[in-house]
Amino acid sequence: MAQETMSFQAEVKQLLHLMIHSLYSNKEIFLRELISNASDAADKLRFEAIANNALYEDDAILRIRVGYDKAARTITIDDNGIGMSHDEVVANLGTIARSGTKEFFGKLSGDQQKDAALIGQFGVGFYSGFIVADKIAVESRRAGLPASQAVRWESAGEGEFSVEAIERASRGTTITLHLRADEDELLSSWKLKSIIQKYSDHVGLPIEMKAEEWDAEKNEMVTKDAFETINQASALWTRSKSEISDEQYQQFYQHLAHDHQNPLAWTHNRVEGRSEYTQLLYVPAHAPFDMWNRDHRGGLKLYVKRVFIMDDAEQLLPNYLRFVKGVVDSSDLPLNVSREILQESRDVKAIRDGVTKRVLSMLEEMAQAADPAQTDADTTDEDKAKFATFWTEFGQVLKEGIGEDFANRERIAKLLRFATTHGDTAQQNVSLADYVARMKPEQTKIYYVTADTWQAAKNSPHLEVFRKKGVEVLLLTDRVDEWMLSYLNEFDGKALVSVARGDLDLGALNDEEKQQQEKVSEALKPLVERMKETLKDKAKDVRLTFRLTDSPSCLVADEGEMSGYLQRMLKAAGQQAPDSHPILEVNPEHPLVKGLSADHADFADWCHLLFDQALLAEGGALDDPASFVKRTNALLLARAG
Repeated sequence: MAQETMSFQAEVKQLLHLMIHSLYSNKEIFLRELISNASDAADKLRFEAIANNALYEDDAILRIRVGYDKAARTITIDDNGIGMSHDEVVANLGTIARSGTKEFFGKLSGDQQKDAALIGQFGVGFYSGFIVADKIAVESRRAGLPASQAVRWESAGEGEFSVEAIERASRGTTITLHLRADEDELLSSWKLKSIIQKYSDHVGLPIEMKAEEWDAEKNEMVTKDAFETINQASALWTRSKSEISDEQYQQFYQHLAHDHQNPLAWTHNRVEGRSEYTQLLYVPAHAPFDMWNRDHRGGLKLYVKRVFIMDDAEQLLPNYLRFVKGVVDSSDLPLNVSREILQESRDVKAIRDGVTKRVLSMLEEMAQAADPAQTDADTTDEDKAKFATFWTEFGQVLKEGIGEDFANRERIAKLLRFATTHGDTAQQNVSLADYVARMKPEQTKIYYVTADTWQAAKNSPHLEVFRKKGVEVLLLTDRVDEWMLSYLNEFDGKALVSVARGDLDLGALNDEEKQQQEKVSEALKPLVERMKETLKDKAKDVRLTFRLTDSPSCLVADEGEMSGYLQRMLKAAGQQAPDSHPILEVNPEHPLVKGLSADHADFADWCHLLFDQALLAEGGALDDPASFVKRTNALLLARAG
């Protein structure tokens, strides 16, 4: 096949420009990424060879080799993994298939260290080679193809690349980096070894370089023909915990998750019993860019007897724990395990249950460290802050577990955190246990209000009577809250009740005022009936309320009906919301209501104004804003006259 010249995908051109003209201070990451890709190629060969052992081609010992040539000013990364065919080279090195490309560019912050770390996270690690190289050549042959069907790819990173057929006796891939003029420090055995040991020490197959020894006669280091292994070359999770330092756990996490930050917490243990497996699980310190992408694939790396089976084994984790990173290595699953077997296997269910409980235990330990009542003298400020960081990043995801994981609902509920009227901050740091501990002696329910923002929730007219009586209310502003509350009906025997739903019953909190309220309700019954008739097209019902102290009116949803907040969320998401009218409640003690007379000529305008004000106060949108303005102006002018 003659040499072909092709153009990069538009996104790749933009990415190459970024790499070539980057200001990244941490250039070493290129080697981490290329070694990681080589390790993945070995994993893929192991997996495909389960069904077709001939792919090993009489060379079943997998390894990665790193070398350099001072005279040619090149660095090579060579692996004997799965390799690539012609079409795979064009597809993998000429385009970026991942939908995260735009998000990658959007995440760049100008912080060199953090921006560099994003390269691997977004699946664009190969192109990091252009940080240090002005030309890259790739020679590859896919396992199982004849030597004549190998391929050579080459590019100077200027918008085009060439592809041609070559002869290659061995399977696998060799990447040759032609270094830029100012990258001579990389042409050193010591430098390359230090980078490998820093970033790739825990890669699960040997990373080799040619051995060197001091030649006293020549007074210099001389390269030998034999190779030596630079890294540990053993999977971290297979080693005893006593042999592994915190720094090694953190470095392995960074390699596993392509993350420059250390994890918040991790757990490493071997489970024995009906199902035997080892798990190494991490809770990251920040959410991935695609956490809320419906196509996001989350999960753990699955190994069987140390043989890599798949990335993102979603069946090993419930969806609400999709942020967890880690490895599960099973001794029981068949080597040819498929996604169908994963879905049906009792062993997989046992692993899933065990992983879930282990993650929840980690979160409980973090929450305990953050609780002043449970911490001890050895708890550091960093440990105390970890759960707050976790909740900020993943709290909304964890809330999904209330509806998805019935078996662990109680444990999850104890981990939930909310903003409340107890403090003057939007920070969600109050647990349901904290709330119950502060309840009034005569209080029997947990009260909450939902709104679009913390400010809207805090200033909701529905809270007025609760402030008057000093009763704490949860302020719920996350989009998942309404859905979650359909599954979380009670906590510690106390029912969760919306302050904006149904006929509010404060129980013993309101016993002393009930008799007076009944008298007022009877006296104003004719007025309420007239208002009900006037607003019959807008309101399901009109009634007096004693939940208000400052506002003239508010809207509530009837029991069993969808709240206005949830209806607005559904409409904003383009979904169909059931057509239902709210209940208008009016405050008989407010001057606007006291001055209202059914005989007034503008009675209907006042009724509509009270309704529209209540709708605006809860964050709703008016169907006819122009009529609202016109009606308001007319009433103001009438009062002024």
